[in-house]
Amino acid sequence: MRENLHRFFRAARGAGVRVSPAESIDAMRAVSKVGFADRAILRDTFLLTLAKTQDEKRALGDCFDLFFSQPEPQQDTAEQQKTDDADKSGANPSADAHGDTSGGAPNENIGPLAQMLLSQDRSAISAAIANASGAASLPDIRYFTQRGIFQTRILDAMGIQRLRDDIDNLTASNPALAERLQEALNGLRGTVRDTVSQALLLYGREETENLRNEILRNAPLARIEPRQVEQMRTLIRQIARRLRERYSKPRKRQRRGHLDVRRTLRRNAAWGGIPFLTAWKRKHRDRPKIVALCDVSGSVARVSDFFLLLIHSLHEVVDDVRSFAFSGNLIEVSDILESKSPEEAMKEIMAKVGFGSSDYGNSFADFEDEWMNTITPQTTVIVLGDARSNNLDPRADILRRIGERSKRLVWLNPEGRMTWGFGDSEMPRYATFCTVVRQCATAQQLERVVSDIVATYQ
Repeated sequence: MRENLHRFFRAARGAGVRVSPAESIDAMRAVSKVGFADRAILRDTFLLTLAKTQDEKRALGDCFDLFFSQPEPQQDTAEQQKTDDADKSGANPSADAHGDTSGGAPNENIGPLAQMLLSQDRSAISAAIANASGAASLPDIRYFTQRGIFQTRILDAMGIQRLRDDIDNLTASNPALAERLQEALNGLRGTVRDTVSQALLLYGREETENLRNEILRNAPLARIEPRQVEQMRTLIRQIARRLRERYSKPRKRQRRGHLDVRRTLRRNAAWGGIPFLTAWKRKHRDRPKIVALCDVSGSVARVSDFFLLLIHSLHEVVDDVRSFAFSGNLIEVSDILESKSPEEAMKEIMAKVGFGSSDYGNSFADFEDEWMNTITPQTTVIVLGDARSNNLDPRADILRRIGERSKRLVWLNPEGRMTWGFGDSEMPRYATFCTVVRQCATAQQLERVVSDIVATYQ
């Protein structure tokens, strides 16, 4: 049963429930108290010890229902019809066409699997499938392409080869019985297929999710299909959570600094140097500030959507974030992003300044006139855009002043480097005043850039 619990914890993680080793130990201790007899109590025990949010409770409940339910053995149509007719007539349903009344197991030299199928003992069939699934290592299934392999392994472990031989031997001597066995075998295949599909839902979900996320991480953000937008937003939130976990904890651990031995000894001179009071060396760390300027014209609006979502998901790491969006003119969108859902926020932003013709010069001028004083020597300024200003004045002089006032000026361009400087691209001119220039077309590149920026403050 302990092995079953470990498999359940793994299935729960695949369903999106974060289960730490400590939480799994707590759950096992609780289960040892309540036992397995009452499934409702067992289900509530897992919900109380493992789920932290309402979403996790729903996911864990569905996972429990799926894990602790087994597909019912399928009964072949002919046998079911025969049983129904027998129930109506009051006859013995176990008697076959030759008058055999031995509970469906004829006096033939047939194997145990054939006898089990003919007896229609559903409990025995379910137990045999469960044992064969364990022998075939069914919990190791990961991908839907493995379904056929595991179905074959389970049937082999149950003795299907002997069953085929029994059907071949009975075809000449007892065709009716051979036909019954063949129909029972078809039902067994269906039950095994359902068992494997259930295991794939339980144990393959995490790998499937990882594979899908890996594909999304490397997909161009500007060409994400509408049906993938919500999946990408979920992926961006996961990236933000990973960055928060990576960088928030070191900052908390390092905040106090190292022991100052000299000051500690002086403070405790009255107690003979016994360190009742400690003094710490405090290393000054800049409070991280980020100012993000995002082009939301039609060509890069989708990339800006995900970038702004990621930046505003990092408040535990970055103390001060201010975001601005622009096409032909620039506005601050910090309050919109913080007070509304991502969908509502981007809809409002795009309604105000989105999908227009980009004018970098005019947008930089708006920023200089209204918000230049937000930039301090501790500020990292991030500009996300393709640097295409439609042959208008690029106002690179303003970008130079922004770079001089800030700690760093980072430019993220979603276009490939081969296109920089061609047509109306002002990227080479802007790059002169930037501390860092990166191509940023995928979620993976976006994560690396933001990770590098946040890491400098640790």
